[in-house]
Amino acid sequence: MVLTVLVLLPAAALFLRVLDDNTEHRDRLQLERNGVEYLQALSPLVSALAESQSSALQGVAAEPASLTAAVARVQGVDERLGEDLDTSERWASLKDKIAKLPAVTGDSATIYEAHVEVSDLTLALYDTVRETSTLNRDENSDMWFLQEAAAVNMPEAVTAVSRMGDTANMVAAAKAKQRAALNVSFGYEVLTVQDAGDDLTDNLQAAVEDTESPTLAGNLVSNLNSFKRGIEDANRGANFGGAPNVSAMVTAQSTLQTALNALSGVVLKEMDTLLEDRIDSLNYRRAEAWGLLAVAIALILVATFWTRARARQTGDANDDAPRTDVSVQGDAGSSYGGGNPYDQAPNYGEIPNYGGDNAARRERSGALR
Repeated sequence: MVLTVLVLLPAAALFLRVLDDNTEHRDRLQLERNGVEYLQALSPLVSALAESQSSALQGVAAEPASLTAAVARVQGVDERLGEDLDTSERWASLKDKIAKLPAVTGDSATIYEAHVEVSDLTLALYDTVRETSTLNRDENSDMWFLQEAAAVNMPEAVTAVSRMGDTANMVAAAKAKQRAALNVSFGYEVLTVQDAGDDLTDNLQAAVEDTESPTLAGNLVSNLNSFKRGIEDANRGANFGGAPNVSAMVTAQSTLQTALNALSGVVLKEMDTLLEDRIDSLNYRRAEAWGLLAVAIALILVATFWTRARARQTGDANDDAPRTDVSVQGDAGSSYGGGNPYDQAPNYGEIPNYGGDNAARRERSGALR
């Protein structure tokens, strides 16, 4: 029994350590999946805010239906995951500012700045999600590149494309003394779109090169090509250094928004699938560890019972074996020499040929003489 305990204790300690590491790793991957789910809700919000900005600059004060639906979706996700991802306070502040956007009045610059503030807070929420979900610290290179593309490059590109198109319209409608400052803002957004597009392309290509997903490359090709064409059209419409072509900018903006939305959906779905596969692998290893522990315990118990049974059988065999009498007395009760009357030992106190019958023999021998 002591030997069994000595074997089980280190085995149990090793199992608990493996189980603890497995649980910790699995919990972290589940937290990353929660982050991906939150990002999936934020993606439509970025696009809806871009639409709200454009419509507000055109004089439409009412909140677009797409923005109402996007806010409701993020609210539902935040209610479930906000505590784990530490986003509730930031989202509450952002939601309050979104609700106040239709009440913003004034010139186009005032309306534009109000929407810029809200979109910047949305980008900050993206950063919070990727940090608290540990997506930005994932050890797999393909996942790191994908989260960088989905949570940094894409929302920045969507926001920059929206601002580029809207500032182009503002430049066309601005007075001469306002046009110089607006041209600076417009040029900055054009460069931001270009940089975000280059970073997005690089990160997606790096993810494809390092990934184990059999579907990532195929799903990205067409959408990434559409995005690149949209960037090229936007650059031509921007006519940087000259007067922007507003109609070309509107077309390019629509193309880019469509391509980015499609790319975001593909990338986030691939991220979720990769994380799900890794969790399934950990679950399999967990079940395997439990199975190996059960087998080890069963083998130890069988060995213990078998050893005890063998020891019991050996003891019973020894009890049933015939015993040999090693007494000095003979079988017939004689004290010495067995049953031979001529080979008996004298009783205690008797001396052979001394006294007794020998004395009588000497007397008879003397009388005869």
